[in-house]
Amino acid sequence: MTEDVGKKIKELRVNKNLTLKDLSAATNLSIGFLSQLERGLTTVAIDSLNNIAKALEVNLAYFLESKKNNKKIIIRSYEKEVFQVDNNQFIHYHLTNDIENKNLLPRLIEILPTKCEEDINSYQHEGEEFVYVLEGILTLIINGEQQELFPGDSAHYSSNIVHNWANYTTRTVKILTVHTPNMFKK
Repeated sequence: MTEDVGKKIKELRVNKNLTLKDLSAATNLSIGFLSQLERGLTTVAIDSLNNIAKALEVNLAYFLESKKNNKKIIIRSYEKEVFQVDNNQFIHYHLTNDIENKNLLPRLIEILPTKCEEDINSYQHEGEEFVYVLEGILTLIINGEQQELFPGDSAHYSSNIVHNWANYTTRTVKILTVHTPNMFKK
């Protein structure tokens, strides 16, 4: 995946007639780091990749989404791929390769920091949700009330109540979620 991301960054940068120095100035990342990233020699944190996406005027999903279809039972940590990116803020990784035939929808979600509390719109839908915080401080909004969840905290609730998640910190929040029903089931 690192090589693919690097190739996409270089292709966009060259097409926009930007030098590594220009991209470095726009992202506050060093020229050396960007050069190694473009050559697939290093990895990049998701928040830094988000800065690169903004500088190159593309959606973060451009670098992350994959179209592979694989039905293996086990997904190794190094095989995990981004399924979708919502609003340049929520990065979804499915934790199953056979999503169309399962009742549960297990996902790892990375939530990038939100600048403003007004940006969060709560919603409701059929089913139930389980959330477990792996890293960071998650703000869980249930019926208009906000609760902070810390690493190791969990919540299990009916999706019929008005809810949403937010990250009002400066670091990425990682959560494990399990939803029913699985909206991708055939």
